[in-house]
Amino acid sequence: MATTEGQLGDGEEPQVGWRHTLAQVRNDPTARFGLYIIAIATSVAIFSAVDANLSRLTLGAYHDYTIGEWLPVLENPETLPPPGEMQTYQPPVFAEGGSWDNPLGTDQSGRDYLSRIIYGARISMAVGFFATFLGLTGGVAIGAVAGYYGGWIDDVLMRFVEIIYSIPALVLVIVFTVFVSGGNPDVIYAILGVGIATVPVFSRIIRSRVLSVREMDYVEAARAAGVTDRNIIRRHIIPNSFAPVLVYATLQIGFAILIVAGLSFLGYGAQPPTPDWGQMLNHAHGQMHVNPWMSIWPGVAILLTIMGFNLFGDGLQDALDPRIDN
Repeated sequence: MATTEGQLGDGEEPQVGWRHTLAQVRNDPTARFGLYIIAIATSVAIFSAVDANLSRLTLGAYHDYTIGEWLPVLENPETLPPPGEMQTYQPPVFAEGGSWDNPLGTDQSGRDYLSRIIYGARISMAVGFFATFLGLTGGVAIGAVAGYYGGWIDDVLMRFVEIIYSIPALVLVIVFTVFVSGGNPDVIYAILGVGIATVPVFSRIIRSRVLSVREMDYVEAARAAGVTDRNIIRRHIIPNSFAPVLVYATLQIGFAILIVAGLSFLGYGAQPPTPDWGQMLNHAHGQMHVNPWMSIWPGVAILLTIMGFNLFGDGLQDALDPRIDN
């Protein structure tokens, strides 16, 4: 049977929904490349997180970093080598004086740099995902309630959000970390601080969508049917306002990784001997004349990870934007 305008032929997929969105992302080479980078970084982070907590996960049957020690190119990223074997600032294998025992060289304490780059991924990825999740959850809740009810509720919530938004994110996170930690900063406090700093943007994005969605016919029909405000917000308002928030969340993960790397560089993130890319840059910047490669490797790791999330976020935005002809 011939199809008419607005009808789908046999075997045709509707041009809406998550299956269509995922198909558009798969067909976008830029987004697909970004997704490959994210998949690799996430896999490395999961591997290093499991290996760093083997003793806890196996109830003491294995010591931490056992998996890494089984691989020839990896070493325990936290343990210092014996004094007689310590080779500080060793260059990478392709530079003069390099060795395959340490393919990317060693740091100022003689620890293998490749191992510390790999195991540092768990901090950066955990920060990116958890901090963004906190900001997303708080921002969506505040923005949805403010946009749906309006009036004085909207005024109070959004003025609070604007106060937080007026403070530079890095300054806010540093102050929060120092105040809450009592002078003993840790990456956990950095995650909480970044999550709070990102609440305002998520709130503003979803509120702007809710202001239009709440006037839709299906929302009016739900009200007329006696559906509670809570269920209307949960089942109708948020799901139909979530697309731009999801896109921004993808981009925000890269921002969170960058800002916490900056915190670690300043000494307010992960603390030694835990490997962290920002902390490694802090130790390396004063040794540029001795071994410039120490600054390059963590910088490349941060750059590639953030680029992966940005490329995937751009592709996701194109797939979710109905104004773009896919």
